[in-house]
Amino acid sequence: MSKKVPTIEVKDIDHCGIVAGIVDEIGLVEQINQELGIHPQEKISAGIAVKAMIINGLGLVSAPLYLFEKFFVGKATEHLLGEGIKAEYLNNDRLGRVLDKLYEAGGTLLFVKIALSAASRLGVKMKNLHLDSSSFHVHGKYIEPHSSVEEEVASLAIVRGYSRDHRPDLKQFMVDLICSGDGDVPVYLRVGNGNESDQAIFGQLIREFKQQWDEQALFVADAALYSEDNIQSLGELRWLARVPATLKAAQELMEQLPEEVFYQGQEKGYRWSCVCNSYGGIPQRWLVVESEARKEADLKHLESQIIKHLDSAQKQFKQLQSHDFACAPDALAAAEQLQKQWRYHHLEGLQVVALPHYTQSGRPRKGQEPESYRYRLQGTLTLKEEVVSIAQTRAGRFILATNVLDSQSLGEEQMLLEYKEQQCTERGFRSLGARSLGEETSPGSHRFLKDPLFFTSSVFLKTPQRVAALAMVMALCLLVYTLAQRTLRQSLARSEQTIANQSGQTYCYPYDALDFSVFSVDSFCCS
Repeated sequence: MSKKVPTIEVKDIDHCGIVAGIVDEIGLVEQINQELGIHPQEKISAGIAVKAMIINGLGLVSAPLYLFEKFFVGKATEHLLGEGIKAEYLNNDRLGRVLDKLYEAGGTLLFVKIALSAASRLGVKMKNLHLDSSSFHVHGKYIEPHSSVEEEVASLAIVRGYSRDHRPDLKQFMVDLICSGDGDVPVYLRVGNGNESDQAIFGQLIREFKQQWDEQALFVADAALYSEDNIQSLGELRWLARVPATLKAAQELMEQLPEEVFYQGQEKGYRWSCVCNSYGGIPQRWLVVESEARKEADLKHLESQIIKHLDSAQKQFKQLQSHDFACAPDALAAAEQLQKQWRYHHLEGLQVVALPHYTQSGRPRKGQEPESYRYRLQGTLTLKEEVVSIAQTRAGRFILATNVLDSQSLGEEQMLLEYKEQQCTERGFRSLGARSLGEETSPGSHRFLKDPLFFTSSVFLKTPQRVAALAMVMALCLLVYTLAQRTLRQSLARSEQTIANQSGQTYCYPYDALDFSVFSVDSFCCS
C-alpha cells in the first residue's frame, strides 16, 4: 500500500513579516478596533484592514492600495493578518469603508494615541520634538468648500496654494508632522487645507499636541514658528526655532557682528556667537551661527549676482544715456530713480550734458543760436563697496532662537545640533520622485509619504474625507517604518555588528544611516 504524500503549500512573507511584527508589538490593531468598534458580521475588523494597508504600503509595489486586492494573492495572509483571513476579503469596498470610519473617529487624535502608545512601549525618548509641514498635490477634481453641489461641506479644503512640490497647477492639502529626535518617529499628524499658512498654525499645533502629552520636551521648528503671536502663545513651553532673515533686528545683527566675537566649538564647520534678546516681549537667547560650507556657497552666489546685476545695470544706463531730456533736473531725477533699482551698483561722476537742438535740417550756420537744448546723462557705473562688504559679512550666517535661558540646560552647541536634527521630519516628507527618475537616493531616507502613487485610486479617493484618512494611514506606515529601523539599529549596536548593503557599503549604528535596503529591501514603500 502506497503512502500518501502530504500536500505542502508554499507562500511568501518576504520583509512583510518585519512590518507585521512591529504592528503587533505596538498593539495597533487592538487600539483601532477599540476606537472604531467591531461589527459581528465583519469578516475582517477595521484594525486588521489598517494593518493590511500598512503592509501593502510598505510592500515594495509601484501602486500601493491601487492594486490592493491583488497584493496579498500568493502571500501567507493568515500568518500576517490572522487565522481565517483570506486575500479576497481585502477588497476596495471594505477598505473604503474603513477610511470613512477613520475620518469620523478623528484622524489626528487617533494617530496621536497610537503613536504615543507605541513610543512608550518601545522606549522612544521624547526629549526633543521636531515640527514641520509640507504640501501634497493630488490629481482630479474635488468639490470646493461651501459648494452647493454637496449637501455636506467638506472639512478638508483641497485647493491650490503654495506648492512645495512645484506643482502650482494642481490642488493640494497640507500635512503637519511632529517627529521625535530619537529615531525620527512620528508622534503627531494633522491634515490641513491646501492654502493654509505654517506661520498661522504652528503655534496652535504645538499647544494641541501638548494637551495630549504631559511630559516636558523641547519643540524644534523652522522660521514659520517664529512670530510674535506664536512665541507669546507658547507660554512656558520650551522651544527652539530659526529666526526669519526678513526681521530687521536679525538682519542688523548678522551684518554687524565682527568675526572676532564668533566662537569655534566642537562641531566642525560652524562658529557661533550668543546674544540676549527680548523679541515679542519674550526673554530669549539668539545664537548667530556661521557655516563654512554655506558661507562659501553664499559668496559664490553673491559673485554671480553682482555680475548679473552689472550686466543688467549697464544695459539700463546705456538706454537712459540715449534718451533726451527737456531739462537737467529731469535727467538727474531719472538717473536717481534708476539707481534705486540697483542693489550693488551706483553712478559716479554723474553729469548732465546740454546738447543744442536745431529744427532746421542740415549743418547750422556759423554763429547761429540753437532754438533749444536737449539734455543727456554721462557717468560711470561703480560697485557699492559698502553694500558688498555687508553682504560678504552676512554670508553663511543664520540665527537660532530659544526661550531656554539656562545654557546648562541647553548649550549653544546643543542648540545647533538640535536644529540640524530638524531634517528628521523633512525625511518623512521626502518624495520618491528621484527614484522614479533614475536618480541616486541615499540610504536612511524615509522617502515615501509624498509619493503621488498613494493617490491614484479613484475608488478610494472620491471625497476629501478619504484623502485625510489615507494621509493618516500613510503616517502609520512611516510610524511602523521608523520603529522597525530604530529596533534594527539598536540590535546592531548591542551586538556591535555592521552590515553591508548591495553596493558593499558598510553601515553601523549610530554613525551611519541604516535603511532596510541593507536587507535587500530597496525601499520600504512605493517606488
